[in-house]
Amino acid sequence: MKLKIYQIDAFTDAIFSGNPACVLPLEEWLPDEVLLNITKENAVAETAFFIKEKDTYHLRWFTPEVEMDLCGHATLATAHVISKHLNYTSSEIKFETLSGPLSVHVNAEGYTLNFPSRKPKLSELPEEIMQALSLQPKKVYKDRDFMLVYDTEEEIKNLKIDRTYFDKINLGTGGVIVTAKGSKVDFVSRFFTPQASILEDPVTGSAHCTLIPYWSEKLQKTKLSAIQLSERKGILDCEDLGERVLIRGNARTYLIGELFIE
Repeated sequence: MKLKIYQIDAFTDAIFSGNPACVLPLEEWLPDEVLLNITKENAVAETAFFIKEKDTYHLRWFTPEVEMDLCGHATLATAHVISKHLNYTSSEIKFETLSGPLSVHVNAEGYTLNFPSRKPKLSELPEEIMQALSLQPKKVYKDRDFMLVYDTEEEIKNLKIDRTYFDKINLGTGGVIVTAKGSKVDFVSRFFTPQASILEDPVTGSAHCTLIPYWSEKLQKTKLSAIQLSERKGILDCEDLGERVLIRGNARTYLIGELFIE
């Protein structure tokens, strides 16, 4: 079996930055074990698989370890493939996913993801995460992910994670967001996943489903600018719509190739 594969750098205007995702169009679903093995072989944070069904795309996301319930950068990467490489002419791309209906609006400036809002609630930090942090947060919140709030951007940049403790906890499809008010943007963040082959995710769209409602309320504004402070960095424009959030970014194609599966 021969399959087309695309590797896209998402939430960036240039290759070698943002978050890389692999995207594979399928004619029919392969066994989950095969999808997971493809993802492991790709060795990036997320691989997206999709099948076109009339005017909607059935979209699934996998890490090298598990199937995810929501992934922003791989959704953006998929929209880029559909729009730029598969000649889809509509300005709106509709997806059916484990998180329900999602859509991506396409225009000359880039891609706007319409995602569910996941407003976090005050929480307590598990001991394993607390021991793993080089600096303790001021406040702790949780929805799917733990969100740890710090005072400054420098604290986010300098934070270190000790995997000896961090990998003792299993958060399922969740992870740990660390965030603070930005010096040149409204807020900054980083994202870490315990027990994952890739500890720090370069740019995490789904985490912004939690970050946007928090910072919108905190800063008393609905339109926000954000940077994820990983080594590759990612730039996001965000908007709080109440029950939904908008996450805007761009993408660049790095690779187009073929897979051969026996």
